[in-house]
Amino acid sequence: MGRPIVVGVDGSESSLQAVDWAVDEAELHAVPLHVVYASLWQRYERAVFPTSPGRTEQILTDVLVVTAAKRAGRRCPGMTITTEVVPAGPVPVLLHAAHKASALVLGSRGRGSTAELLLGSVSLAVAGRADGPVIVVRGVQDDPVAARLHGRRVVLGVPEEPDGSAAVRFAFREADRRGVPLEAVRAWHPHAYETTDHALVPGEPAEVHRRRAVEAWETALRAPAAEFPDVEVRQRIVEGRARTALLDASAHAALLVIGAQRPGGRLGPHTGRVTHAVLHHAACPVGVVP
Repeated sequence: MGRPIVVGVDGSESSLQAVDWAVDEAELHAVPLHVVYASLWQRYERAVFPTSPGRTEQILTDVLVVTAAKRAGRRCPGMTITTEVVPAGPVPVLLHAAHKASALVLGSRGRGSTAELLLGSVSLAVAGRADGPVIVVRGVQDDPVAARLHGRRVVLGVPEEPDGSAAVRFAFREADRRGVPLEAVRAWHPHAYETTDHALVPGEPAEVHRRRAVEAWETALRAPAAEFPDVEVRQRIVEGRARTALLDASAHAALLVIGAQRPGGRLGPHTGRVTHAVLHHAACPVGVVP
């Protein structure tokens, strides 16, 4: 077997939906499932699930982990499922787990619940720093069919620097496993000062940008397409902002895959604008691949 799918849980409905999605992903790739709970999440959970200290907290921990594991076992009987409770904060625990996983699956930020809001902030922090693929489960609450990973398509945001992109290969692998088309999206957006009469930009600047987008698309997909010849690839070259194009495409996708955008800075690694936008607003699960 390959490296496991790891899912982070915290007891919220959002994380249980992530468990469902992670089970399907592990079954799809014929790998084990590993359920991880960072026990220092308890100090946050008390805001939603008031408890007395000591024995009651241990009971809560046991219930959270056992519930997640039983849910996974019911969804896929016979799957190898392991659990782990780590007495540390969620971000370092999940970053360590991502290092050993084929993919780390997390819930998305919900509405109104303190636990889900915290899970969202954790998901953002982990997606911005993990050295392996992180899948944030969105858009499955009202569509259980999507959670079963059947039909539709995988959407790929073709990166700015496409050569050797791990995200491109990850997207091809996911489409191949599902037996669905891969829709590869490349957006282009000319700078405002680039008009047809600009002295330094001869010809049609818009057409130049579009042509460069097509060339980048072809370069990014050439090698993976040869590796996965059974995957039907659909080209989507869009004028406009990348985040807008990807959010539009997510409406009919089983999974949206993007490369990690980590501009860095004095506060350390973090998600770029496009990644941040799709993690907050995509209509389907989002895979962020470094």
